[in-house]
Amino acid sequence: MKLNGLSVTEPVQSVYHVMAQNPKTNFMRLAVRTGLPPASLISAVTEAIHRVDADEPVVGVQTMEAVVDQSIAQNRLNMILLTAFAGLALLLASIGIYGVQAYAVRQRTREVGIRVAMGAQPAEVFRLIISQGLRLATTGMVIGLAASFGLTRLMASQLYGLSATDPWTFIGVSIVLLTVALAACFIPARRAMKVDPIVALRYE
Repeated sequence: MKLNGLSVTEPVQSVYHVMAQNPKTNFMRLAVRTGLPPASLISAVTEAIHRVDADEPVVGVQTMEAVVDQSIAQNRLNMILLTAFAGLALLLASIGIYGVQAYAVRQRTREVGIRVAMGAQPAEVFRLIISQGLRLATTGMVIGLAASFGLTRLMASQLYGLSATDPWTFIGVSIVLLTVALAACFIPARRAMKVDPIVALRYE
């Protein structure tokens, strides 16, 4: 509920104003508590007010839910924008990881051909590419988590009911990025297992 411009999110005590002694006050707010649907009481409340003063206009009727929604509308918009930008950043990071990993594996086509020609089994080639790709991804993730751990403290004031260093958030993001890195290595690794050594040795 608002009281002289103060929203429900601000800790205030009850304040009573005498309208006759305050020339700046030209309106009143009436709060009605009910267990019935609020919309069903509008006409009854309006009629009760008009019985006291027939010339008193009744405007701006709102439910308490609507008042609360208006008071936090800006904060909600900020959180929606931050969530959208965070999701976009995660998507771009995922695409970047996939692109880098796929390109790195493609650059090793000649090496794979040599290994196969020297007797390496397809499963060994697969494990080699997966392990090296995940090693690079893990190194980058550790650096990124360390940097984000420091930067999130700057956003602590924008968070409600959530710590700036919430472990589940970091774990969730890490799992997503590791999954993308694994997929980026898995697809080229499957192709590398089927590389013809002769074709690979001619690859430039």
